[in-house]
Amino acid sequence: MLDKNQIAQRIAREVKDGYYVNLGIGIPTLVANYIPENINVVLQSENGLLGIGPFPTEENVDPDLINAGKQTVTMVDGSSLFSSAESFAMIRGGHVDLTILGAMEVSENGDIANWKIPGKMVKGMGGAMDLVASAENIIVAMQHVNKAGESKLLKSCSLPLTGLRCVKKIVTELAVLEVLPEGGFKLLETAPGVTIDDIQKATEGKLIVGDDVIEMSFA
Repeated sequence: MLDKNQIAQRIAREVKDGYYVNLGIGIPTLVANYIPENINVVLQSENGLLGIGPFPTEENVDPDLINAGKQTVTMVDGSSLFSSAESFAMIRGGHVDLTILGAMEVSENGDIANWKIPGKMVKGMGGAMDLVASAENIIVAMQHVNKAGESKLLKSCSLPLTGLRCVKKIVTELAVLEVLPEGGFKLLETAPGVTIDDIQKATEGKLIVGDDVIEMSFA
């Protein structure tokens, strides 16, 4: 199974030259460490930063420079800082090519629930609702099952929804899956050492397995 850094590393391969990309909190922030050097990508943080670099080493931490998850980050050459109002104008205006965010649940129709667990204190939905409503390409980085071993890829979400029919692709510790327009999780890649049967057992929603499934490679 993949660890969080490997999930982020696999997602970084979905980022294309020239993209403006929003990174959500959690696993998505790690994607900044794995952007290929031969492409030009601008990473955006909803709190008002355009041009996120890799996470800082201990000697170059700037406590005033943070991402949406309150983690210290670096800035690349040409970066800019602005208000959250301008940041959300960029998001709502459709100027973000790809959104990468975490989720608590995803349904086989591409619905996403990622901001609240009933009965527990949380910070709130943040900018996720704006992001999933405005971006055309949404990739979810998540664990395939919860701490109780229950699937998080469901027929329908049980938690409050963040967005409807918006998720395009999912990368978990077990697999890479595409959400089909007609519904269902199409299996694209398996993590090294993980079988299709393992993935089927961990997926409550409809899993579609074709003849073109490959094993994930990090070469």
